[in-house]
Amino acid sequence: MVLRLILGDQLNYKHSWYTDTDTTEVCYFIAEMRQETDYTRHHIQKVVGFFLGMRHFADWLRDQQCDVTYYTLDDPRNTQDLVQNLQQLITTQQITRFEYQLPDEYRLDEQLRTFCDSLSIPTEAVTTEHFMTSRTDLAQFFKGKKQYTMEFFYRYMRKRYGILMQNEKTPEGGKWNFDHNNRKKWTGSPAIPSEKNIPKDVTDIVALLAQEGVATIGTIDAKAYHWPVTRAEAIEVLAYFCEHLLVHFGDYQDAMHPEQHYLFHSRLSFAMNSKLLGPSEIIHTVIKYWRAHESEIAISQVEGFVRQILGWREYMRGMYWMQMPDYQSVNYLQNTNPLPEFYWTGATKMRCMQHAIQQSLDHAYAHHIQRLMITGNYALLTMTDPDQVDQWYLGIYIDAIQWVEITNTRGMSQFADGGLVATKPYVSSGSYIHKMSGYCKGCHYKVTKKTEPDACPFNALYWNFLDEKKAYLQGNQRMKMMYNLLHKMDPQQLAVLKQRAHDIIQHPHAY
Repeated sequence: MVLRLILGDQLNYKHSWYTDTDTTEVCYFIAEMRQETDYTRHHIQKVVGFFLGMRHFADWLRDQQCDVTYYTLDDPRNTQDLVQNLQQLITTQQITRFEYQLPDEYRLDEQLRTFCDSLSIPTEAVTTEHFMTSRTDLAQFFKGKKQYTMEFFYRYMRKRYGILMQNEKTPEGGKWNFDHNNRKKWTGSPAIPSEKNIPKDVTDIVALLAQEGVATIGTIDAKAYHWPVTRAEAIEVLAYFCEHLLVHFGDYQDAMHPEQHYLFHSRLSFAMNSKLLGPSEIIHTVIKYWRAHESEIAISQVEGFVRQILGWREYMRGMYWMQMPDYQSVNYLQNTNPLPEFYWTGATKMRCMQHAIQQSLDHAYAHHIQRLMITGNYALLTMTDPDQVDQWYLGIYIDAIQWVEITNTRGMSQFADGGLVATKPYVSSGSYIHKMSGYCKGCHYKVTKKTEPDACPFNALYWNFLDEKKAYLQGNQRMKMMYNLLHKMDPQQLAVLKQRAHDIIQHPHAY
């Protein structure tokens, strides 16, 4: 008997494992475990999403006449530890061979590799058949290079797969990147269709988590859980994106607005990261739809979407496997301040922070600019310990699995890797937030003021950060203009800015 392990983020209905017609000698194992619910404090919608997706997947396997052993969280056989559960099954079911799909998280990869080394039966690790690159493709691509520029990798991927290409060398539309077209501010028009919801009653799982004492964050509507948790549901959400949201996606992919949670974003990240849908099929579905509607949808809308998946997502995974395990402890800027309590409550007078955090607590979601230029920007400007920032991002978002979370947080957002992922720190004063959002209107603070009691905190924090970290950053060519401005600033004005910034950092609850 062969035992095959399926982890909670390996719900790939299209995996070749399931094309075998003879399944009489194979048992599949899926388990809800405290090992996974407790390694950080997760959003309740995230835990529910994975558990529900796993249960549906087990039911689908049974429909394919597969033998499935499924441990719910309260199953008396469940030791709550992956290795102990596997060892127990191998012994009780007289397993003669163990197989698993390569995990995407380093901790699980190490745990399973060590476990297999201890076994006396044959073992095999196979690919998840999900990503468009292997773990080592990015390292090979940048071999011998000092900088790991994503744009070059993205162009390579476009050529490699013939995606949005006129020929082998020329990109469709004459440009590789339409990023400058993707920075419009949304002010109420065009109208945004409501998101595609497929409501489900999850009161049983919510009750189970409470019964078992699983600590979570955030809120949930247990009678109308709306994230896609099966392949069929994910396909519905993808079709809805193509038909209703793609037409304006690129234009407003960086926009933020206090009355909108999703704007034109697809809400497919959880479906992708749990592997209900593959990146290649999503890309080709979107491009196919665009080609049938080219007169209505500009190429910039499509390229912006493709870049996030084909470029950024694959790049971040490659960086993760190239840099781990050291990456999880890098702190180039030596930031050590605690993460403010309002990250867990949303209780702040800064409207942008309040909205982005409350949205995250309510929906387990915020799009990439909210994460990067609102919550991430504030954490970096206040010189917060990246360990604490990591734990918050890893827990609060439904799509947060370490391989994609830590590279975006510690690399792109917090510059803790010293520039491996980002060529400069992504920090800004209130002016950028005002430019890209509707947050500043109606805020307690005034974005045009710098040091007054009602001045936007981001303004003083920005100049203080540049001054505090100049030993690390003033040699960065992309920061040259801002450091020239800093050096020309009146010392007395800078001192007042720094005094206000230090008060914000020391008393975050007052802001």
